[in-house]
Amino acid sequence: MPDVMTLAGPVPAADLGPVLPHEHVFINLLREYRQSGLLNDEEEMRHEVAAYAAAGGGTLVDVTTSELTTGAATDPSGLFAAPGARTAARARTDDGGRDPANVAALARLAAATGVRIVLGTGHYRDPYLDRDWFDRHTVAEIGELIVRDLTDGIPGTDGTRAGIIGEVGSDGWYVSATEERSLRAAAHAQLRTGAAITTHAARWPVGIPQLDLLTGAGVPPERVIIGHCDKVCLPEYHLELARRGAWVQFDTFHECASPREAERRVALVMALVRAGHLERILLSHDICVRDHLASRGGTGFAYLLTDFTKKLRAAGLDDEEIRQLTETNPQRALAG
Repeated sequence: MPDVMTLAGPVPAADLGPVLPHEHVFINLLREYRQSGLLNDEEEMRHEVAAYAAAGGGTLVDVTTSELTTGAATDPSGLFAAPGARTAARARTDDGGRDPANVAALARLAAATGVRIVLGTGHYRDPYLDRDWFDRHTVAEIGELIVRDLTDGIPGTDGTRAGIIGEVGSDGWYVSATEERSLRAAAHAQLRTGAAITTHAARWPVGIPQLDLLTGAGVPPERVIIGHCDKVCLPEYHLELARRGAWVQFDTFHECASPREAERRVALVMALVRAGHLERILLSHDICVRDHLASRGGTGFAYLLTDFTKKLRAAGLDDEEIRQLTETNPQRALAG
């Protein structure tokens, strides 16, 4: 498999170890979650990610796209940042890039814990998308800014490059006009770079029109990861995505603090495995608000390796099948 781009540079895919393919470390979701939607405490997150490392975790994919990174660092107001960093953060709003302060905080975390981090790039979904900004830029212009993050580096950093496109996607059961432009820009960047695209498709089976749009633009289905599939309890939906060659990502394991939700996800995974699609499944937590952290009573980042794999064994999977779900599949999804 080809190398995968991490914060520290390219790494052979087989060296990534267990991978969490859909997570957030420092993120600003205050627009929707006023009480708990800001993760910006470096010390707390260092302990959370270190617990994942202690459980055997090797790599974490941070799919926190540009709209969610402003203020999602230790100093959300920017009062204590160097003038150059403040200027770079302001420039982000003009070129659609990720806040460099967010990247710097992740680099410190990776160095402190030994966990490799892969950065996402691109644009999230409504209501976070700046419609005026999208109206002023063509799909190709937006796509080339994503290409820049993947090939040249994120502005305001020392050339740190993203390794995946996303998370990009849809807020509702349809793809809005602005979201369509964002997805088409993601497709443009994918065709120029080969990077995988990972999507937000929660609550409704909107992953089908997302996949239609992306493959219609020329993106190979095996380079598309449809996210939050475990939020849509339709096995037929999961089967259709897998049959078409896309990745089916069960990634909201932060809900597994509830035994009922954990067992529901075991059933969804096993249904797709029994249908012959073990090789199309990805697993993750989507940690994104404070209540999801282990220190706040949530699952944290280690749950997949410490608890969920035991449930999969009890359901009938062997060690090699579990290794494929936690290591081989996400390594392949990232590397292509």
